[in-house]
Amino acid sequence: MKRGVVVWFTGLPCSGKTTIAKKVKEILEQKGRDVELLDGDTVRDYIKNKDFSKEGRNKHLRYIALMAKLLAERGVVVLCSFVSPYRENRDFARSITEDFIEVFVDTPLDICIERDVKGMYKKAMAGEIKGFTGIDDPYEEPLNPELIIETVNESVEESAERVINKLKEMGYID
Repeated sequence: MKRGVVVWFTGLPCSGKTTIAKKVKEILEQKGRDVELLDGDTVRDYIKNKDFSKEGRNKHLRYIALMAKLLAERGVVVLCSFVSPYRENRDFARSITEDFIEVFVDTPLDICIERDVKGMYKKAMAGEIKGFTGIDDPYEEPLNPELIIETVNESVEESAERVINKLKEMGYID
């Protein structure tokens, strides 16, 4: 059985996490790897969790970390695309997972606001949404991620290829 791994994409809302993760998933599937993408919006909708308080986010991300760990233990490459604004949650995911790669999708706030097709930033700046990461709730950047992707300097394909290269370098894929 091939080694599984949790690849945890973190960054501001609309930074490009899920777009890059989807491209990585496509490449890995073409290589015949067992891969799952756990995305913030999809998982929240499925488990009906609309609690965006710090406690609610912590509980949600611990649940995701456990799910990702279990999949990785079975040889799956698990792509987790979550804002995960607090270091403590990412550190928890790393601590329970034997094989873990943190990918910081480092995109400036103004670019994230431009990319926001759902209008969430606009609502947050107007005070309609409280506790929105990057506006009135903090985003704690990773201190030592395995990979930093700056989406303003590279295409989705280039970013995805950098993730693939990191997986190769660390021995998770051929």
